[in-house]
Amino acid sequence: MLRPEELAQIAENGLGCGLAGFPCDLDRGGPANEHRAYNNFVNPPEVSETWIGLSQVPLPVGRVLDWVGRPDCGGVVLFSGTARDHSEGRPGVVMLEYEAYEEQVAPRLEALAAEARIRWPDIGRVALLHRVGPVEIGDSAVVAAVSAPHREEAFAAARFCIDGLKTTVPIWKKEAWQGGESWGLEAQHISDAAAFGAEG
Repeated sequence: MLRPEELAQIAENGLGCGLAGFPCDLDRGGPANEHRAYNNFVNPPEVSETWIGLSQVPLPVGRVLDWVGRPDCGGVVLFSGTARDHSEGRPGVVMLEYEAYEEQVAPRLEALAAEARIRWPDIGRVALLHRVGPVEIGDSAVVAAVSAPHREEAFAAARFCIDGLKTTVPIWKKEAWQGGESWGLEAQHISDAAAFGAEG
């Protein structure tokens, strides 16, 4: 559930632009781009307990770790998914590139964080950040971080968030390797956050 200050921020800035510290990158072009969740400064939110968004620049993993902790939370779990130099049947991966259905990313990340708060009501802060565009080998492509009073909730909620991001948020990956390049265009069923993991 969104807090009153988050609703006020959305009302003022629109969903995506300025949401949780991710103002639009206005250099990306006109009215069709008004709801992009890009931010090339990657700053944490000023009032929200949820930090979400996309970035074309390296993700601030250390800053996320600093931000996500709270005095009332004894557990902090941060997952950083980094670009590796191989994948199944593709040795010598040299670059990854991510593309997103931008208008759906911010609402789906927000829904995922909200669902985590429903399942683990005591969690503190949640950060869900993803790269778009080219990502060098070794760079972080995605960060999911959660703080909670105890480690059990922090681990469970962080796992839910990263797994849910992969299942509920429309972001696609292209790999370039020694033998060629390819988008991961296999059939992907995008589900809603509330439905994700319901059977578990």
